[in-house]
Amino acid sequence: MKKAAALIIALSLLLCGCGTEQPEAETDDTKLQIVCSCFPAYDFAREIAGDRAQITLLLKPGAEVHSYEPSPKDIIRIQESDLFICNGGESEEWVESLTDDNANVICMMDCVDTVEESDEGIYSADRDEHEHEETELDEHVWTSPLNAVKIVEQIADKLCAVDKSGSRDYLVNCEMYKTKLLELDIRFRTTVLQAERNTLVFADRFPMRYFTLEYGLNYYAAFPGCASETEPSAKTVAFLIDHVREEDIPAVLYMEFSNEKMADVICEDTGCKKLPFYSAHSVTAEQFEAGVTYLDLMEINLDSLKEALN
Repeated sequence: MKKAAALIIALSLLLCGCGTEQPEAETDDTKLQIVCSCFPAYDFAREIAGDRAQITLLLKPGAEVHSYEPSPKDIIRIQESDLFICNGGESEEWVESLTDDNANVICMMDCVDTVEESDEGIYSADRDEHEHEETELDEHVWTSPLNAVKIVEQIADKLCAVDKSGSRDYLVNCEMYKTKLLELDIRFRTTVLQAERNTLVFADRFPMRYFTLEYGLNYYAAFPGCASETEPSAKTVAFLIDHVREEDIPAVLYMEFSNEKMADVICEDTGCKKLPFYSAHSVTAEQFEAGVTYLDLMEINLDSLKEALN
C-alpha cells in the first residue's frame, strides 16, 4: 500500500481521536507478522500459522465490535504486516482505504457465499416503516463451521504464498484443524437430527443466521445481528414469551456480552432456563488471556443446543 496515503489516514485519525490504543508488543522479526481485525480471524490464523507467526489482534477483547476504528498505531501494524486478515462488510468499511493496493489481505466474507440479514423470526414494531431500506449482508460468516473450513483453507493458501518455506507446516496445520471443524459440524448435525424440537429462541441480538441456515433450524429473536438496540420493548418481550409458550421451548439463549435482562424476564414469566450462545465475534479479556478458542466457544454452543432443543 502507498505509505503516503496510510500516513495521511493515520494523521487524520489521530486528530479525530479515533480508535482504541493497544499496548505495545515487541515485534519478533524472525516470525511472520499477521494482523487480524477480529477474534475469529485471529484464532484461525494462530491455528494455521502456529509458531511461525506473531499474530496481533486489533480489536481489544471485550470492546464493541461494530464501532471499532483503527488507531494510527493499528494502521502502521497493518501497513507493516506480512498478512492482514479482516472480516469485511459495512462494519469494517475502513479496511478498503487501507488495503486496496495490498495483495496480502484476506477478507473472510470473500471466502464464502454470503446471505442477507433477515427479519424473519425477529419482532419489529416498525417493520413497515423500514421495508424499503436496503438489506445488508450478514457479516457473521464464521458462525458456520463449514464456512470456517473455507476461511482457513484461504488462510493456508495465502500463508504458503507469503512464506513458501513454511508451506508444509501450514498445510498440515490446516488439515488437522479442518478435521476438528468437520467433526464439530457432524456433532451439530447429529444433535439437530436427534432433537425433539427445531426452534431456538434468542432473547437478544441474532448474529447466528449462517449457523441456523446450515443446520436447518428455525428461530425467533429480539433484534437482528448488528442491531444497535439494547433495551427491548414490552411488545418484543411478549412476542418471544408467546413463542416460548406456544412451542414449549425449554430454554432461551443469550449472546456474549448480553446484560441478560430480556432472558431473565422471559424465564421468570415462562419457567424456562437461559443458556449462553456465542457468536465468537469477540471474547472477554479473561477469556483471551486464558487462550479460549473458537472451538471452545462452539463446544459451549453445542451443549446449549442440546438442552434448548430437547
